[in-house]
Amino acid sequence: MARTLITERGVRQVQRRTVVLLSAAQVFGGIGTGATVSIGSILAVELSGSSVWAGAVATVMTLGAALTALPLASLADRRGRRAGQVTGLSAALAGTVLIVLSVVSGLFVLLVLGAVGIGVGTAASLQARFAAVDLADAEHRGRALSAVVWAVTVGAVAGPNLIQPGTVVGLALGLPPVAGPFVISAAGLLLAIVLLFAGLRPDPLLLAREIAAWDLATQDLATQDLATQEPAALDLDAQPDGGKMQGTPPRTANQQGATARNAAGGSLVRGLRAIRQSRASWLALAAVVGAHAVMVGVMSMTPLHLQELVAGPGASHAGHAASGDVLVIIGFTISLHIAGMFALSPVMGWLTDKAGRTETIMIGFATLIAAVAVAGFGQTSTVAVAVGLVLLGMGWSAATISGSTLLAESVPQESRVVVQGVSDMLMGAAGAVGGATSGLILSWAGYLGLNMAGGLVGAAVLSAAVVALMARRRSPAAGSAAG
Repeated sequence: MARTLITERGVRQVQRRTVVLLSAAQVFGGIGTGATVSIGSILAVELSGSSVWAGAVATVMTLGAALTALPLASLADRRGRRAGQVTGLSAALAGTVLIVLSVVSGLFVLLVLGAVGIGVGTAASLQARFAAVDLADAEHRGRALSAVVWAVTVGAVAGPNLIQPGTVVGLALGLPPVAGPFVISAAGLLLAIVLLFAGLRPDPLLLAREIAAWDLATQDLATQDLATQEPAALDLDAQPDGGKMQGTPPRTANQQGATARNAAGGSLVRGLRAIRQSRASWLALAAVVGAHAVMVGVMSMTPLHLQELVAGPGASHAGHAASGDVLVIIGFTISLHIAGMFALSPVMGWLTDKAGRTETIMIGFATLIAAVAVAGFGQTSTVAVAVGLVLLGMGWSAATISGSTLLAESVPQESRVVVQGVSDMLMGAAGAVGGATSGLILSWAGYLGLNMAGGLVGAAVLSAAVVALMARRRSPAAGSAAG
């Protein structure tokens, strides 16, 4: 076999191929999440027989993503991005199969287990954006990351709109119509798994580490005036998953880097300690966590509300034969919501840089409050609910992007990775709480009450942001980190 020597041009080629593969996998994999979000609450009510369990699917999906984010990251840290991505998407594929079985058998527990699997796939999809920048140069990291984020949007928006075609697939296979969308989801996930397993070679993370270790080794030799020979090139054929250095000194630096990453990534206490040392980081964390709780809580119950609004009270107990019109309205509404979350993310990033971090957090939560007001007070109109869901996604986008940026800037460099891990975990926990309580609030106070509860959370964080902004303006030096 011919030996392939990696060059700067070769790294760029690997990077381009990595972004294309990740983007394609995100499109196919996002279909499963979109379908589950759209009709998960309806299935939960149908199989459990009570609207109290309507938030169970969203809750366990979010918990599954939150609890498996660190294990998947640890797997990728040890064995590369391909291992983490394929494992997460395989769990999602198993989840879609379980959901189909739950519809056929009527067993609620299978629906819950399937939603956990979808949540694991969600965690892997979130980590894919980091895989896109492992080999990217500094000038193009944002472009590479945004390409994968946009691919998530395509898959997630397409997923809900496959509900109606999915009913046709379900009937053709002799399954209940509502199981059809998950058959399409399973096919998409299988394609994503095959693409990544076969194509993500060399592994971008492992190759990036080999390059970094080689650069460090050659720098050390140069410092000692020993680097008189031309550095050897990377041999990709020697190791398909990353390549080995030919003639590389002992990989002590690489091993030490991995040890440092593991220590940082697993320290919840360290992350919380770093957050506690900065007031700006408290506001940032509150923005990210609060926005996610409001978004998940309202969004997860909207399909159930729309079903009862269009088909009439009690429609959620009518069995599997939900009308096609209802499914189309639900799918279209959730698609608009997801588009609001992701489609304008470049604009939200620009606004964060131009207007300021705290100011954009305020804009985000003001939009969230407007969203719950429109959806809640317009609860009898499908158009008003749809508009509210779009605003909900836009508010989440502004608050999450600005809050995440502020969080990264408010803690020391050596603590950023672990702090971001803590932030992701708390986001997941907040989403799980929002999903769990939203069904209870909906059954007790109705859709208006649910939206007003979200408005209270939004108002609390908005008030904190206003106080922080006023304090910063009184003391610019003390609040400069809040941007």
